Amino acid sequence: MVVIWTALLAASLVIATVLIHYEVLRATSRLVTTVPIAARSRILLVLAGIFTAHLLEVSLYALAYLLMSDHFGLGSIRGMTGGGFVDYFYFSITCYTTLGLGDVFPSGAMRIVAGIEALNGFVLIGWSTSFTYLAMERFWKEAGKPPLA
Repeated sequence: MVVIWTALLAASLVIATVLIHYEVLRATSRLVTTVPIAARSRILLVLAGIFTAHLLEVSLYALAYLLMSDHFGLGSIRGMTGGGFVDYFYFSITCYTTLGLGDVFPSGAMRIVAGIEALNGFVLIGWSTSFTYLAMERFWKEAGKPPLA
């Protein structure tokens, strides 16, 4: 039964992060086309939006890990930890970015969510890369500079 609840939680986190990512990218896209600033500066807005989306998504996973560990008994993180939210946030960043240093690692059912987060983060980072490339190509054309071939 624990595996089913954990899988449902992981699926819910994937859906939530995809929705967050979509909405932030949509809002960012709308903002950069309406703000009266130089085309070069617009890319900074794109990157700020993307960075914000990723931080929100990592924070959501960190909160889920905290709840899984402290309130639902669905695992824990072990290793070099101090026992606070910062540890869950750090662990979430290493999972999301597929960095996986190994100084902090999951135990119990939390391992399933950590694996799903790595896949989810990989996909969302790829989406951000594509979005950034398309924005840069568009802004370079507006600035009168040809994109790199």
